[in-house]
Amino acid sequence: MDDKGSVGKISVSSDSVSTLNSEDFVLVSRLGDETPSSTNNGSDDEKTGLKIVGNGSEQQLQRELEDVLMDPSVADAGLGSEAMSSLGASDHGVLPNMTSPVPAGTDPLSSPPPKLEMVLPVQTAQESELNERSYRDESSSEGSPCSPIPDEDSVVFSQLTYLGCASVNAPRSEVEALRMMSILRGQCQLPLDVTLSVPGVSEGTVRLLDPHNNTEIANYPIYKILFCVRGHDGTPESDCFAFTESHHNAEIFRIHVFRCQIREAVSRILYSFATAFRRSAKKALLSSQQNAPLTPDSDLFTFTVSLEIREDDGKGTFSAVAKDKDKQSFKLRAGLDKKIVIYVQQTSNKELAIERCFGLLLSPGRNVKNSDMHLLDLESMGKSSDGKSYIITGSWNPNTPQFQAVNEETPKDKFMYMTTAVDLVITEVEEPVRFLLETRVRVCSPNDRLFWPFSKRSYTETFYLKLRQMERKERKSPSSDTLYEVVSLESETEREKRKTTASPSILPSGPGTMAPSPPEDDEEEDNDEPLLSGSGDVSKECAEKILETWGDLLSKWHMNLSVRPKQLPALVRSGIPEALRGEVWQLLAGCHNNDHLVEEYRTLITKESPQDSAITRDINRTFPAHDYFKDTGGDGQDSLYKICKAYSVYDQEIGYCQGQSFLAAVLLLHMPEEQAFSVLVKIMFDYGLRDLFKQNFEDLHCKFFQLERLMQEYIPDLYNHFLNVGLEAHMYASQWFLTLFTAKFPLYMVFHIIDLLLCEGISVIFNVALALLKTSKDDLLQTDFEGALKFFRVPVPKRYRSEENAKKLMELACSMKISQKKLKKFEKEYHTIREQQEQQEAPIERYERENRRLQEANMRLEQENDDLAHELVSSKIALRKDLDNAEEKADALNKELLLTKQKLIESEDEKRRLEEESAQLKEMCRRELDKSESEIKKNGSIIGEYKQICSQLSERLEKQQTATRGELEKIRFKVEGCEKCSSLFNKEGRVRAAVTTAPADGTEETDEEKEGLKNQLREMELELAQTKLQLVEAECKIQDLEHHLGLALNEVQAAKKTWFNRTLSSIKTVTGTQGKETT
Repeated sequence: MDDKGSVGKISVSSDSVSTLNSEDFVLVSRLGDETPSSTNNGSDDEKTGLKIVGNGSEQQLQRELEDVLMDPSVADAGLGSEAMSSLGASDHGVLPNMTSPVPAGTDPLSSPPPKLEMVLPVQTAQESELNERSYRDESSSEGSPCSPIPDEDSVVFSQLTYLGCASVNAPRSEVEALRMMSILRGQCQLPLDVTLSVPGVSEGTVRLLDPHNNTEIANYPIYKILFCVRGHDGTPESDCFAFTESHHNAEIFRIHVFRCQIREAVSRILYSFATAFRRSAKKALLSSQQNAPLTPDSDLFTFTVSLEIREDDGKGTFSAVAKDKDKQSFKLRAGLDKKIVIYVQQTSNKELAIERCFGLLLSPGRNVKNSDMHLLDLESMGKSSDGKSYIITGSWNPNTPQFQAVNEETPKDKFMYMTTAVDLVITEVEEPVRFLLETRVRVCSPNDRLFWPFSKRSYTETFYLKLRQMERKERKSPSSDTLYEVVSLESETEREKRKTTASPSILPSGPGTMAPSPPEDDEEEDNDEPLLSGSGDVSKECAEKILETWGDLLSKWHMNLSVRPKQLPALVRSGIPEALRGEVWQLLAGCHNNDHLVEEYRTLITKESPQDSAITRDINRTFPAHDYFKDTGGDGQDSLYKICKAYSVYDQEIGYCQGQSFLAAVLLLHMPEEQAFSVLVKIMFDYGLRDLFKQNFEDLHCKFFQLERLMQEYIPDLYNHFLNVGLEAHMYASQWFLTLFTAKFPLYMVFHIIDLLLCEGISVIFNVALALLKTSKDDLLQTDFEGALKFFRVPVPKRYRSEENAKKLMELACSMKISQKKLKKFEKEYHTIREQQEQQEAPIERYERENRRLQEANMRLEQENDDLAHELVSSKIALRKDLDNAEEKADALNKELLLTKQKLIESEDEKRRLEEESAQLKEMCRRELDKSESEIKKNGSIIGEYKQICSQLSERLEKQQTATRGELEKIRFKVEGCEKCSSLFNKEGRVRAAVTTAPADGTEETDEEKEGLKNQLREMELELAQTKLQLVEAECKIQDLEHHLGLALNEVQAAKKTWFNRTLSSIKTVTGTQGKETT
């Protein structure tokens, strides 16, 4: 089984056992050897019960001990198999022991380790008794004394060394305990060999015995032991353990340190302490009765299975949903994440071991098939803190499609069914067992304003599991733990249906036919047992009209919180709606701006309270009938302990008084603990409740006198009857005034009384008291002294379990008019009578009483003076320290100021220098800019001229080319027109080869003409070549001009881009030269 399920409060400290508000202990694997923080020094969560941290689960611890006991030397010591097998079956075991103790007078740390042998140092009380009897027989002739026999059902550890004891301030601080353990182990020079007897029940006593003659050296009752711790592994103290106990009425705390000669025995000793805190004598008796021979119906095992549904409350936590008392259906809100919590508890027959949860399933409807069930994600599983129940928790997302049916709003007067199943693997049973629960649910809007329910109601069903014991050959494995197979599983509902169907006229009877569910408050029998505090259910349902009226009033009130609305008293007399009580109570008490009290509360809970034992004792007796406070070590008791402890530190004059826990519990049911503490402080101080506890309850006796005078006026016959029987007001009304009726009366009436108290003041107690006396007058007139006291204790509170009776009583109380003037008059009468009584007293008695009073006042003032002096000295030291720190800071700041001023002067000089350089730079830049602009203009004009020249040359060249082409055309036409010339030139204008067939007579003319044409042609070719040369020169000039133009443009662009860089470089050059000059 997963150990996480059985873990209660997690701690990362070393192996230790600390008392908590639980009958069980918690086992947590150690995460490391981290030193606990200073805030967790034993001041928080210090309650009675047991907490063991460190060695894994109980089964792991026993397995480790078995490994130790299986050492071969055990057999040499004569340990039989029966003794070994008894370890897992009982709380007793066998541990290794030393037969060679350290010689007396030698240092156990410096002496060599003795030879170890395995013997039987752990004995049951019966074995110790046999040994002691034999010792008596042997020593009777010598007349040696004998001590009482250790408690029965105890475990005896021998071969231990007692290292000594020391006083401690924080009895539950593990850090201080380990420190004292280290000191005593190192400084002990004369260790004492002892035998330790640890009882098996919490009513027993731890005894230190002399190992030589078995006489008792010292004893420590279990209820006085506060904390047990062992040394860390890997340290010299790993073989040591210690426990702290309260000495002299819890005013002094001592730690006792022991050393085990065999280190492995320390775990077994802490386990025995854990068993002692976990078990009580009543439980041991019940277990012995359960071990009696089984009845013929021994194959039938009864289980009660409870279902609780928790819903996301929007604050990061899940709260139990309300259950409709009339229709027995859960009220769910659509769309919110939920959790299913199943509690399984076996109520009859031999206990079966639940190994784990195989699955948690859910389905809308009833009578569903297995295939229609949907598996939920398991969050945790394991045993509860008391070890009675097995708890399974699963998460449920209703927004998934398979749960759509239970995520839609149902009509107001209708409901639907939901089926939940849990499959459990039981070690002794061959196959998993499924418990099926069918419940009714109603789904409302997610915007409905639902509040945390005061009564966490759950659906409970009883199941009857019939098993058959399997033969060894029928088992899958002969060595397995499987002993039974399932014959049948039937619920109480199915059994009732079957019986009704089989025989409708016969009603079920006999034992085991009714589910052992907790009785409802309004169904309790009228017996002589008083009503438990915290009884009664308070419904949150309220008429819409009343809620609207209160909503309008609160809206107006929040606009001006300093002034109460006029219609408020009338509404409060009718009762504040339960859903709004937390908010209205804080407003009535004036706690709407209580940040300082909240912060102070968080500081107070970290401090030690001198009345811690009284607070812890009263916590378990506060509201035991209420689900929120009934669990030992639960959230309710934890918050209640913190509030009572914080107030005892806050109000040191009064401290914690019995009855405060009831009032704090009432406030906790309506608001978080910080706000509850604030309202408690307001009630005690502003409403005068703390005055009742001052000056030897003088003001309380005055209240009794006022009540009797009011009885004399309003109920004279009952007043005379009380005079005749000798019944005085303080005999029945003390709790009424000191607890404000919160201790014994049902919650519906208690809440209404607190409504009136916060609205009208503490004088309301007189109205309620007179109303109680008036409604019970007829019954009280028939009683004597004893009968009247019993009537006030039992029938009166039970009479108002009915809301109707409580409403009538409160209406009567509100209708009674008791003026403050009348109460002041009775108060004066009381003080006058007291003065007369003091004057009639003998002078010596009066002076002695006055002397005692003055001595008490003097002691109180001296204590206050000492506290103030201590506070003054501490404050002076703190102020001196703060002053020194302030002076140091001032010196440092002055130095920084001088440096800053010097830097400022240097910065100003540099600023002026830079401003001058900037001016020079600007002037230089302006000149450079003007120069650049003039150059740009000049270059522009040159470029324009170049362009003009180029255009002119281009035009001229084009004209020359045109003229040349025209002349060439003319020559070509002329040549073509001449027969002689055309024969000499081809179409391209080239000269053809000479014609040899020309006539001889025309040779000379032809040659002359040729010569002329050739000359003309050469001239034309020369002119053409010149023209081409001019064209090339023009093109070169154009390229040259374009090149110059590009250079000019680049220079202009570079001048524009780099002037700032040149400026900065010039500045740096100037500043560098100036710096060199200054150096």
